[in-house]
Amino acid sequence: MTAEELKKKYLDFFKRKGHIVIPSAPLIPEHDPSVLFTTAGMHPLVPYLLGQEHPAGKRLVNVQKSFRTDDIDDVGDPWHNTFFEMLGNWSLGDYWKKEAIEWSFEFLIKELRLDQNRIYVTVFGGDHKVPGVEADEETILIWKKLGIPENKIYRLGKKDNWWGPVGQTGPCGPDTEMFYDTGVPEHGDLCRPGETCGKYAEIWNDVFMEFNKTADGKYEPLKQKNVDTGMGVERTTAVLQGKDNVYATELFGPIMKEIKKLAKNWEVRRARIIADHLRAATFLIADGVTPSNVERGYVLRRLIRRAIRFARLVGIEKDFTTDVASVVIDTYQQDWPEVGRNKEKIFAELHQEETKFKKTLTEGIKRFEKLGAAISGREAFDLYQSYGFPLELTIELAKEKGKKVDIEGFNKEFEKHQEISRSGAEQRFAGGLIDHSDKTIRGHTATHLLHQALREVLGDYVHQTGSNITPERIRFDFSHPERLTPEQIKKVEDIVNQKIKEDLVVKREMMSLDEAKKSGAIGLFEGKYADKVSVYSIGSFSKEICGGSHVERTSQIGKFKIIKEEALGAGQRRIRAVLEQFLKRLFT
Repeated sequence: MTAEELKKKYLDFFKRKGHIVIPSAPLIPEHDPSVLFTTAGMHPLVPYLLGQEHPAGKRLVNVQKSFRTDDIDDVGDPWHNTFFEMLGNWSLGDYWKKEAIEWSFEFLIKELRLDQNRIYVTVFGGDHKVPGVEADEETILIWKKLGIPENKIYRLGKKDNWWGPVGQTGPCGPDTEMFYDTGVPEHGDLCRPGETCGKYAEIWNDVFMEFNKTADGKYEPLKQKNVDTGMGVERTTAVLQGKDNVYATELFGPIMKEIKKLAKNWEVRRARIIADHLRAATFLIADGVTPSNVERGYVLRRLIRRAIRFARLVGIEKDFTTDVASVVIDTYQQDWPEVGRNKEKIFAELHQEETKFKKTLTEGIKRFEKLGAAISGREAFDLYQSYGFPLELTIELAKEKGKKVDIEGFNKEFEKHQEISRSGAEQRFAGGLIDHSDKTIRGHTATHLLHQALREVLGDYVHQTGSNITPERIRFDFSHPERLTPEQIKKVEDIVNQKIKEDLVVKREMMSLDEAKKSGAIGLFEGKYADKVSVYSIGSFSKEICGGSHVERTSQIGKFKIIKEEALGAGQRRIRAVLEQFLKRLFT
């Protein structure tokens, strides 16, 4: 079965179960500021998981583009990818564990005709890190009734069988994962489902979102119980085709073939990394990300440069990224037209980044040449950190020159670096960064007022290009060709605060996209839903198509203060703002 056939079969199966097909959200989250990228199909659905009515109903299904860097160090093994396609179906306060698990099993066994004897499952077995939540015995009982024996059911902790929340707070719950025995020999007695030994391929995950984690670490029942399930297209396609890795399917075959044609020193793991990273980079650029030294741009830059580094290790010395991207585009543009539409942009960004990085590599080699016969761990790590040299590249160069590398010393330096990075991340995300708390909801509603205020002051051509809201600040990106004057900034700020002071009602309506356009709503993210969209009106001042969470009245927002206005890129500006405190303390 091809990937295309798998996707069609999945959508058709859940349509028969009463689900409505919704389009994939972009890789850049539209209304969820808790992550840089859309890492799962549930991210665009958070407001609906929390109880808001979805325009398409309570049962949803789709094929979602997804991107994760959590497993980047595992890329190159048989099963891990950064970019992937995820088949997902959701129950928003409708069916629960029994139906979700039975349908998952039915699809695997009856629709895909997988061997039941090769299916293993993991469930949440309880964990002290999730206080007050017991082991999921209900799920274990359901699996046993379906014929999965005790010795194929693994009770695991939070690390393996608990999902969420995305930030420090929000919806979360236990999950049950399905694995397929690929027949690859075990690597000793420790190999089990969930390990990276290669024997078991995870093909499905049912998440049961029944809790909301609060800021003080408590797990409280959600207003509604939700089911969020996912099946990876790449992994399942490989299993269905009897392959022992995702790179042997038609999803990667042409890409791997192109890399092999270019490589002088073919090595499978390195080629897989190149294929994965450039496929992911192609999709990220198509969805609007450009290489930079911050946030999304930094992740994209890291992928491209990592692919270039590994390309050198397999003997690719010519410019090659656009050659590989061309194959990616040919392979995927039928299902994902955006990669074809943005072909020239993808080529331009890749070529520019490849040219820049090759200069850095050249400087790194000059630095390498000056090192002595014994390269210390610190020197090897400096080559990695300052010039992007992976340890393998340093070892290869050292071998050519008859030098030795202190590998153990490098590993120690690398571990110290990771510790510092983790500490920095914890500091950056301290205090419940970008979640779905009251503060971020207030900030999100304020961006609607800001958007309309900018249009009134600057002109109707202004449109939002991005936003990021944390409990501490608001960041709003918009189209505008030049710097705002102090007078314009003050006027925008005054308009927003006036609308907050007027205590306007925030009203949500569901309507067709055509109806939304005719009503005057700003269509920021058209095409998200197949039939209906959510339209939020703030009095008669603002009307937008939006799927985020909002306050009920503007008086709940607080005083709005612009702290900075700056250039973001050609034709784009960024406003940074804060909500100083609740309105009643400021306007009374």
